[in-house]
Amino acid sequence: MSLRIGKYLLENTRPLVMGIVNLTPDSFSGDGMAADCDRALRHAQAQIAAGADLLDVGAESTRPGAQPVSVEDEIARLLPVLAGLRGCGVPISVDTYKPEVMRAALAAGADMINDICGFADPAAIEAVAGSDCSVCIMHMQGEPRSMQAAPHYGDVVDEVGAFLAERAAACEAAGISRDRVLLDPGFGFGKSLLHNLELFRHLPQLGAMGWPLLVGVSRKSMLGAITGKAIEERLAASVSAAVLAAQRKAAIIRVHDVAATRDALAVWAAVEKK
Repeated sequence: MSLRIGKYLLENTRPLVMGIVNLTPDSFSGDGMAADCDRALRHAQAQIAAGADLLDVGAESTRPGAQPVSVEDEIARLLPVLAGLRGCGVPISVDTYKPEVMRAALAAGADMINDICGFADPAAIEAVAGSDCSVCIMHMQGEPRSMQAAPHYGDVVDEVGAFLAERAAACEAAGISRDRVLLDPGFGFGKSLLHNLELFRHLPQLGAMGWPLLVGVSRKSMLGAITGKAIEERLAASVSAAVLAAQRKAAIIRVHDVAATRDALAVWAAVEKK
C-alpha cells in the first residue's frame, strides 16, 4: 500500500511519522524558531536523521489564543527554509490557511498543504487544485484566538466526520484527486478533553470514510490534562498517544519527538507482526 504526498509515493506498510518544524516565536510547544533559518534547517535535518518520513513546516502559531500573522511575515519566514529543504529527500508539508501563502509555498516546492480551516475558503481550494500537491483537511471549531473558550457539539464524532467528508468532496469536485486528500480530526482545535478522547476512540470510524487520517496530539494540552505534566514533560504521553493512533489505523502521525516515536512504533509493529 502506498500513500501519495505530492510527487512522492510513500510505502504505507506502517504509520508514517511527520516531524514538526515550527517557524514561529510563540509555538505552544516551546520549539518555535521564528526567523532563525539556519537553526530551523538544522532542526529539520535532525528530524530527517531521526527517521521522519515527512516534515510539516508552519510559520504561524495556531495555539489557543494565538494572534494572526500577516501574509508577508508568514511568507518571509517560510521561503528561506523551503529553499534550504529542496532536495532533502522527504516530502514537505506547509501548515497554512492563507491562499497567498499556499501559492508561494507550492512555487517553492512544497508537496502538501495542511489547512487548519479545512479548505473552507474557496480561494484556498483554487490555490492548490491546479498543482500536484496533496492536501490535509483539518477540522476546527471556531478560530485559534477563541476556539477553546466553550467548544460545544451534539455528537462530536458525527459532526467532525460530516465536516471532513463535505470538505473532501468539495476538494474532489474542484479536481483534486481522491488519492491527494488526507483528513485530520483536529485534536485540540475547538474541542474539550472529553471531545478529544471521544474522537480518539472513534478514529477507526473516521478512517472508514475512505481517506487516510493524519493525527497530531504531540505535547498537546489534552495530554497535560490527563497526566498533569507541563509541556516539556509530555514525551511519554505523546509517544503513548502515537502508538494508540497507530493501533487505530492513523496513516500519518505528526510529532515533535521523531526518534522516540519511531522506536515505540517499531516495538508495536514487531509485536503486531504475524
